[in-house]
Amino acid sequence: MRIVAVADKFRGTATAIEVTAAITEACRTLGHDATAIPLADGGEGTLDVLGGANQHTTVTGPLGDPIECAWRLSGDTAVIESARVCGLDIVGGAEHNDPVAASTFGVGELIDNALRRGAKHITVTVGGSATTDGGLGALSALGSPHRFRGVRVIVACDVRTRFTDAARVFGPQKGATPAQVSWLTGRLEQLAARYRQHHGVDVTELIGAGAAGGLAGGLAALGATLRPGFDVVSDALDLPDLIEQADLVITGEGRLDATSFEGKVVGGVCELGAELRVPVAIVAGDIDRAQCPAALGRAMVSLTEQFGPQRAMTATIECIAAAIPGVIEHAQRRHSAARS
Repeated sequence: MRIVAVADKFRGTATAIEVTAAITEACRTLGHDATAIPLADGGEGTLDVLGGANQHTTVTGPLGDPIECAWRLSGDTAVIESARVCGLDIVGGAEHNDPVAASTFGVGELIDNALRRGAKHITVTVGGSATTDGGLGALSALGSPHRFRGVRVIVACDVRTRFTDAARVFGPQKGATPAQVSWLTGRLEQLAARYRQHHGVDVTELIGAGAAGGLAGGLAALGATLRPGFDVVSDALDLPDLIEQADLVITGEGRLDATSFEGKVVGGVCELGAELRVPVAIVAGDIDRAQCPAALGRAMVSLTEQFGPQRAMTATIECIAAAIPGVIEHAQRRHSAARS
């Protein structure tokens, strides 16, 4: 069979590149023609699947410390991954974050650097941030509200969250107390009014404007276009054409739940497979089956269920490789049953 592996990262245990390599190697061992296509949805790892970094610039980190940030500039096209500038991992996780002070200023500095070097097409991927500043820091670093004039800026959003909901939905994950969530929500509401007044953009009406704690909405106020991160990556890699040529697609991520079908990689791949009539199988570190009605009828395997939590976490790549024969057999049985 012609098999295409189009997986996201297994957060904390394996990158998308490692996961797809493990799937394709296992498929080839079984005699199949397999292609690896690492994917991302606008969060961590998106820069790597869009070509990787070839630039390094010192900017301001989320809590004010200088950091060296990797990004990409090819001709007049730039790719900036906000997680590398103001990511939660940079501050050491939620327990070490200051959710009120955390700023996107460094993202603005990096965009400024790209503009000064002639970039006319800029993709900013958002997700995994420590911030809930509504993009105020980034806009402060950029200065003039006309910086995007003549420049196409795309924000690759990994969530569909509204601007004023960002603190309520993601604040606790970034270390915010209930009182801080309330305060941050109030600040987002004030910023939404300011953006409407000064830039003529109602960010409260934009799906995904709450990504990266409102960074997406702040950039939209200056004229950026918000797009689902999966769509941005899919278009860049010509994913529909690659899937259409396959007999089977194997996708996956670290945890499969309801959010996996709301703009994430697995959901996007499943939708494409359905449109193109190509069967899709799913490999996940863990599966919340009660929350995954959208995955019913597909071949699915949970590494945790099959190999146990400890091995699934500490030997993820080995578990993925070991699971592939069963995944393919399961997918073939389902496909044969469906055709009959």
